[in-house]
Amino acid sequence: MSHYILGVAGGSGSGKTFFAETLAKRLGPKHSFVLYQDSYYHDQSARFDHDGGSVNFDHPESLDFDLLATHLQMLKEGHDIEIPIYDFATHQRLKKTITQKNKQVIIVDGILILTQPKIRALLDESIFVKTPEDIRFQRRLSRDVLERGRTAEGVKKQFEAQVKPMHDLFVEPSQEHATIISSGTDIETFQSVLQGIIKKLNL
Repeated sequence: MSHYILGVAGGSGSGKTFFAETLAKRLGPKHSFVLYQDSYYHDQSARFDHDGGSVNFDHPESLDFDLLATHLQMLKEGHDIEIPIYDFATHQRLKKTITQKNKQVIIVDGILILTQPKIRALLDESIFVKTPEDIRFQRRLSRDVLERGRTAEGVKKQFEAQVKPMHDLFVEPSQEHATIISSGTDIETFQSVLQGIIKKLNL
């Protein structure tokens, strides 16, 4: 079985996850799935002090990219993988994992994946989704408060102290490694990528 690994990067709240998940939905669960960078956080429970505190979740060193690269290589070779579960409420990597069956199309979603040479080397193609900062902040605020049990004050403090500086330092420059640069509302790019994958793999 031939495989196709697509990286979808962009700033936090850029719309990259919507792009990745919509693409996977169109391709169908038989052929594809989304592998999330956020599953690969190092356990931060011993270091986490408070909401919006000192732990910088937007720095590449907060993520286990070695394990992600290993899993992508395993998928490329036709193996199933055990995806770690990161609990954003306790900041622990749980002992249980999620078994992910091998599929032809692996869509890797993450803000920092294009900063890593070891990840880029395993991608067949990559997309960077560009979205204005004010829109990204509002989306991050809504997500973190509703889905991750954060406070609005903590999210705002973290955005200003960590998210924005890390975006400017790591995320935005990584677009130079993308095969395609797109806006979050770029329907033509979405359709082009979708049809390209279908044609390449005869889906």
